Amino acid sequence: MARRRTLGYIQNEWTCPNCDTRNKGSAKTCENCGAPQPENVKFELPSERKFVKDEESIKAAQAGADIHCPFCGTRNPATAETCSQCGGDLIEGKARESGRLMQVPPASEQPKIIKCDNCGTENPSSNSLCSNCGSPLPKIVAPAFAAQARAGVVPGKLTAPKKTNWMLIGGIIAAVAICCVGIAALFLFPSRSIQATVVDVHWQTSVPLQEIRAVDYNNELGSPPSGAYDVSCYDDSREVCEQRTIDRGNGYSEVVEDCHTETQQYCSYTVDEWTTIQTYTLDGNDLRPIYEDPSIASGQRLGQESEELTVTFATADGGQEIYSPDSVSEFQQFTVGSTWTLKMNALGGVVGVEP
Repeated sequence: MARRRTLGYIQNEWTCPNCDTRNKGSAKTCENCGAPQPENVKFELPSERKFVKDEESIKAAQAGADIHCPFCGTRNPATAETCSQCGGDLIEGKARESGRLMQVPPASEQPKIIKCDNCGTENPSSNSLCSNCGSPLPKIVAPAFAAQARAGVVPGKLTAPKKTNWMLIGGIIAAVAICCVGIAALFLFPSRSIQATVVDVHWQTSVPLQEIRAVDYNNELGSPPSGAYDVSCYDDSREVCEQRTIDRGNGYSEVVEDCHTETQQYCSYTVDEWTTIQTYTLDGNDLRPIYEDPSIASGQRLGQESEELTVTFATADGGQEIYSPDSVSEFQQFTVGSTWTLKMNALGGVVGVEP
């Protein structure tokens, strides 16, 4: 079951579209030019996100979303019945958007100091007005957006979607394809051919002997398989929590912690399985691989037989090359003393053999 608890409240800020002044979230009108906050101007998180401590701010944060007057657009508290600006009835007023999940940028993207455009004074990022001349400070722009601004893209405004550069995408795909072909050429494709003579062949065969035995599994995640016995399970529970910052529509954001319990089952059990108890191997240097045929007792069986096949070639320059045939029928073609054409890749490995 999900659980939520409130950690505290943060006062938001909003930027006046008339003069670009940053205002505290509780301000209904711009602190610089006096223009009311329009309904479509959203709240933003301040650069310094600190919990409000005074009872008045906490009470204001806990109130519902503010209401915009249907007559003059002035923003009013949720508890107001008439507009503080024009006295109009707020019963038809529109409540501000609330419940929006606020995006919290990394601290590294928030400037600590803001330089006044009017007098050049450096101010803490928490200031909205210059401490020296009183001019409105520019809106805080994270480094990621500053680069966009220099390129002519204004943060916070809609921009026309960029056209897809199909030529660039095609170039990237072509480059990746060339790399893949190059790697394949190194390992899979022959780059030269040499003549070589078979000087040795070798085979080794394996036959596993199996029987049903009890196999123990411990602390396996999930339910035990059917047929398991001596089953012992337990649940491992842990608390998983995530912090969220939610716009309350009244100039404040609520910082909450959503938690839920994740439970996973772990089991120890025993199952009866076919288990290899011994492997019988034979080897030889001829072209007739044979497999051991051990006697089996009741409750036993022979597993899947396998083989390792190797052909050794001598080259004209006195070197040796090793080749592993894919099947016994292919292996049996390599008579000692026969001459073959070896297909070599760029790294010197044998990738194919021809008579």
